Amino acid sequence: MNFLTKLSSASLLLALLCTSPVMAQSTVAVADVKCEYLADPIGMDTPHPRFTWRLQDDRQGAKQTAYRIVVGKTVAELAKGTAWNTGWVKSDAQLATYAGAALKPFTKYFFRVDVADKGGVKKTGKVSTFEIGMMTMDNWKGEWITDINDVALKPAPYFRKVFSAAKKIKSARAYITAGGLFELYVNGQKIGNHRMDPMYTRFDKRNLYITHDVTANLLAGKNAVGVLLGNGWYNHQSTAVWDFHNAKWRARPTFLLDLRVTYTDGSTETISSGQDWKTALSPVIFNSIYTAEHYDARLEQPGWNTIKFDDSAWKTAISRQSPSKNIVAQVMHPVRNVEEIATKSVKAFSDSNYVFDLGRNISGVSKFTVDGPAGTIIRLKHGERVYANGHVDMSNIDVHYRPKDKSDPFQTDIIILDGKGPKSFSPHFNYKGFQYVEVNSSAPLKLTHYNMVGYFMHSDVPAVGKVSSSNPTVDKMWYATNNSYLSNLFGYPTDCPQREKNGWTGDATIANETGLYGFDGITVYEKWMADHRDEQKPDGVLPSIIPTDGWGYDWGNGPDWTSTIAMIPWNIYLFYGDKHLLAECYDNIKLYVDHIDEKYPTGLTTWGLGDWVPVKSKSPVELTSTCYYYKDALILSSAAKLLGKTADAEKYAALAEKIKTAFNQKYLKADGIYNNGLQTELSCPLYWGLVPDDMKAKVAGNLAKRVEADNFHLDVGLLGQKAILNALSDNGYADVAYKVAAQETYPSWGWWIKNGATTLYENWKIDAKNDISLNHIMFGEIGAWLYKGLGGIYPDADQPGFKNVILAPNFVNGLDRFETSHKGPYGTILSSWKKEYGKVIYNVEIPANSTATVKLPTMPGMKAYIGVNEVKGTTTQLAAGKYRFELR
Repeated sequence: MNFLTKLSSASLLLALLCTSPVMAQSTVAVADVKCEYLADPIGMDTPHPRFTWRLQDDRQGAKQTAYRIVVGKTVAELAKGTAWNTGWVKSDAQLATYAGAALKPFTKYFFRVDVADKGGVKKTGKVSTFEIGMMTMDNWKGEWITDINDVALKPAPYFRKVFSAAKKIKSARAYITAGGLFELYVNGQKIGNHRMDPMYTRFDKRNLYITHDVTANLLAGKNAVGVLLGNGWYNHQSTAVWDFHNAKWRARPTFLLDLRVTYTDGSTETISSGQDWKTALSPVIFNSIYTAEHYDARLEQPGWNTIKFDDSAWKTAISRQSPSKNIVAQVMHPVRNVEEIATKSVKAFSDSNYVFDLGRNISGVSKFTVDGPAGTIIRLKHGERVYANGHVDMSNIDVHYRPKDKSDPFQTDIIILDGKGPKSFSPHFNYKGFQYVEVNSSAPLKLTHYNMVGYFMHSDVPAVGKVSSSNPTVDKMWYATNNSYLSNLFGYPTDCPQREKNGWTGDATIANETGLYGFDGITVYEKWMADHRDEQKPDGVLPSIIPTDGWGYDWGNGPDWTSTIAMIPWNIYLFYGDKHLLAECYDNIKLYVDHIDEKYPTGLTTWGLGDWVPVKSKSPVELTSTCYYYKDALILSSAAKLLGKTADAEKYAALAEKIKTAFNQKYLKADGIYNNGLQTELSCPLYWGLVPDDMKAKVAGNLAKRVEADNFHLDVGLLGQKAILNALSDNGYADVAYKVAAQETYPSWGWWIKNGATTLYENWKIDAKNDISLNHIMFGEIGAWLYKGLGGIYPDADQPGFKNVILAPNFVNGLDRFETSHKGPYGTILSSWKKEYGKVIYNVEIPANSTATVKLPTMPGMKAYIGVNEVKGTTTQLAAGKYRFELR
């Protein structure tokens, strides 16, 4: 007997109780004001930046009736809106694109967003800023420089220059890009807290530059600028199956820098990279973003980046050609050391061999603090698991590495001490996936857990989602999913942080909704879609890993993987209400869909990898790939309609219908079974929308029966797990979906959790002989499904960006409490339910200036009430505010 049938033998009663309106003194404000989705960004290139904001108003029915944006080069000009003044625009929009006077390079702009509330009362916002950087390639003054043209040279190079600031400084900006990775120093201080800048791109097509405000770092008179360069993906010296060491762009790391100083008298001076810089090799004697970093403390040159350092023994830098002809601003949330994690335990095997355990799996680096005799060699071996004897086991993650010799061990930092007292070591240009660090030393060391900490590194995207329930396993699954998502976000989405670090498109498609529900990641995805545009061939083909050195155009791609080009821009549109990315990628989506149509004119395509790493049953590639192809065609048609391309909208709607018809003619049987009736074969057509309306109930029923026959356990691979829970919960079988999701025995997400997982795995089998990375995001749809299938929070394609929220929760059997929230463009959406005292209480919060369509689960005889008034139907439309539903 399910929970609701236990509540009462009488008919169920639904009552809607609105909370009291907020008192009149409630504050109204303009909040979360951003430019290009960042707060007060500097160094942008875009001539038409986007402004977003949120109406902060907690009254029932709160809405915006008008807005005004004013922009000026000073606060005084701002008051007049000399650069742009929209005037009062009667609109509830909270996204606007700059359309004022042409923006000038190296210029700071002040802007303000004002709003009018539901009563027409106007509220003045706070002043925000954005700053334009280079704007065009022509504005660079410096030269690309390096130390030597030798890709085999291992030590990382130092560069330095001393200059004098002759006048009083008003402001200073450092604009810097690199082939490889860089750390920038001014007067001995590292600038900023970014890691792994610039973000990885196709270096021969596009390079990213970063802007730093260095005003506070400069001194009157002499100043020293220093740069340390790392290889990154640009000069890949490690050898693995993807052949990055053979990339045609490969060269010794290089950089370009303009340090632009503005003086109080209004004059400017630019200190640029050039052949007047000095260079020498650093103590970083080897660095590989793929394997590890080696450091010889005996080679340190104290003060190398200060004015007093004697660089007479250093040689002169040499000039180089630019890696590409397209240098653009990096405007995105950077990679940082986001969280410090203390060692949970340490095991000593001897006085020269220890294993440190952080207690959780992360992407990032360790920081090791140690004192020992000069010349002591310490090896720090990072891994995700240990053998039965307690030593670190890397056999699950080093499988694609193809070392030439033993000089570059996988995920193993090597440190040589200088004997000058305690020092801390942490890699500059590397990150790893690990939980355990095994220390081996050539000399005895006395170590405790205080000697090591870990740093969780990833793109520092703000969290916007929360999940909490009465089932601890569910909560841990959500936590593990977030850890894996973040562990695989480094300026582009990756598959794993240890074995590959590749931007696998299929993994990213699967995890995109999970990421968007949980994190504000639009800046990362917009950058990655630019990588897609860089990588697409003239015939429309995309590689399976992006960015790439050329690997992946002939294997692993196809609509089930490279639908990223269509699906991610579409999801960004749904979650943010911003069609900019769709417009940017429109021609690329069209080129891609046209390629498939040309190669597979029947409407069915066999191009793709298929249901990767299944439990036991494998579905036809044609079935799964055609589902993705169909969705791509639908997205293209919808995008065309949004962008006013009527003929294209009709053309691709017809193509989608052709695909759907051909698909059902081949695979759908009269009894509602697709192909052989496997979980993936039934769930993918349901989820992606290929099932005819009059057959959905049959197909969904067959899927539920199939799952029951499989003992409510998964029998899917990568593609099937994206579809199965949604296909069930969206079609009346949420209880079945939850029973599958909450399983704690093999195969399931809960099976991993019960076996100690703090991240998601690559294989349902924990003891698999291959494909068993312990930090993969490809099975990460579970995260998004918790928001959808249990919390019922969905964007509305007709009013995207959660302008109208669809709330369709499921009060499933086996769960007593569930709460989820998502902070969208308009504010925080709350969907929270609990079962107590024979009732279900459902609380809803809808942010100001948005609405919600609430669709509660139906049961025979159920009636809905608002207070004492009966509501006809099962759907309720609500304005902004807080609401309490009661089922009894």
